[in-house]
Amino acid sequence: MWIERLDASHALAYRDLMLEAYDLHPQAFTSSVRERAAMPLNWWEKRLTSKLDAVFGAFEEGRLAGIVGLAFEPREKARHKATLFGMYVSGKVRQRGVGHQLVQAALAEARNHQGLRLIKLTVTAGNDAAFNLYSRCGFIQFGLEPMAVRVGEDYFDKIHMWREV
Repeated sequence: MWIERLDASHALAYRDLMLEAYDLHPQAFTSSVRERAAMPLNWWEKRLTSKLDAVFGAFEEGRLAGIVGLAFEPREKARHKATLFGMYVSGKVRQRGVGHQLVQAALAEARNHQGLRLIKLTVTAGNDAAFNLYSRCGFIQFGLEPMAVRVGEDYFDKIHMWREV
């Protein structure tokens, strides 16, 4: 298992893994599988090459098995913040510390950005595994957004968390 920053050459594998995530865990993501499946491959490539995003992948036997992104704020007054996004680990490699390694890669990237002071994220209320992972990585809950995501007729709350870099 190894972690590396993704680039445009990983776009198809990134797209496939994110579509899996949206499909299997729709309550965990604001985007839907239908919305993202309609996006052309160059949209995914741009996500991986944007100066405002850093996306990391965990590879197992040469295949992308986990992902996490870090989005940097472009606005002057908010450049001290970044958002952890798109965290997903394939069921085939869960319970092996892959999520922890991915979060650590994002934190290491954050430390390389001068002036960056905090990272924030949201996690679906009730997703105890993800909440506990983020807590172990130093994130602290600061709020709860009720009915943040609607999947069909069901609503899911989002827990807001943050940590200093």
